[in-house]
Formats: sequence, structure tokens, C-alpha cells
Amino acid sequence: MSRLTHIGPQGEAHMVDVSEKSATRRVAIAQGAVVMAPETLRLAIAGDAKKGDVFGVARVAGIMAAKKTHELIPLCHPLALSKVGVEITPDDSLPGLRVAAEASLVGKTGVEMEALTAVAVACLTIYDMLKAADRGMRIEGVELVEKRGGKSGEWRRGKNDDG
Repeated sequence: MSRLTHIGPQGEAHMVDVSEKSATRRVAIAQGAVVMAPETLRLAIAGDAKKGDVFGVARVAGIMAAKKTHELIPLCHPLALSKVGVEITPDDSLPGLRVAAEASLVGKTGVEMEALTAVAVACLTIYDMLKAADRGMRIEGVELVEKRGGKSGEWRRGKNDDG
């Protein structure tokens, strides 16, 4: 494992200086899921949730969250994101909704935290939209799937896991 870049010589937290890094295209993909009762999944798919369009509201919430990651996670750089996409897919085998997010930009630092934040907030929004029907839902498997770009290059879960 490489050393932690946000920790100084005396163990103090600090924001990493990226001024000397080269701007490259950077992409990150994350995923997660909201597991729920089959009846709750049917409610979401039918568009009958009391609060409205679960898919649309959660998608927008995820995109907005990615854009505000630096306000939520200490020491994250504010980034001019080129793209944030959030996809929500029903999965009867869970049962529940799978959430995937992709964030990208051309810049000096990666977008892993933005993709992860998009997934987490989209999942939380799904919970909020459906909690009147099912308080027993659970959010699981929020994880980075892939990152590309920058000095460290490409990383894919399952191919070159580092922890």
C-alpha cells in the first residue's frame, strides 16, 4: 500500500498540492444498491411512490451531490466536472434498485470521491423517497468499480484490487 497523501510528516491532515500534476482525462465509476421488499420495488417501478418519481429525483440528487463533493468531504478539491451520469436499474434478484455513477473531467486530480458521493446520495434519496412504504430498506455495496487517468493509470475492481 502506498503512503497516505493527505497526512503530513507529523500526522496532521492537509489538502494535497496538485499544482505540479499534469491535467489528464480522469474517469471514475462507482456502484451501490438499495435492497427493499418486492412490493416496494414494484411501487418504485410503477411510479406510485407518495413523494413522486423515485428514479428522476434520485438521479438528480446524485448528480448534484457529485458537484458538491468538496463541500461534503474534507480535503477534497473543488472540481470542474465534465460529466456526471447516474443510472438506476431495478433488480428483482435483490430485490431493489442498483445505482451506478460515472464522473469525468480533464484535470489534475481524480474523481473517485465524486462518483462514490453520487452513488451514496442517490441511494439515500431512494431510501427517503420510499421510506413511507418500507423503513426496512438497506443500502449496500457502495464501492469504486473503476478509475482511469492520472499518474496511477487504470484500476478495476477484481482486476487489480488493492484492498
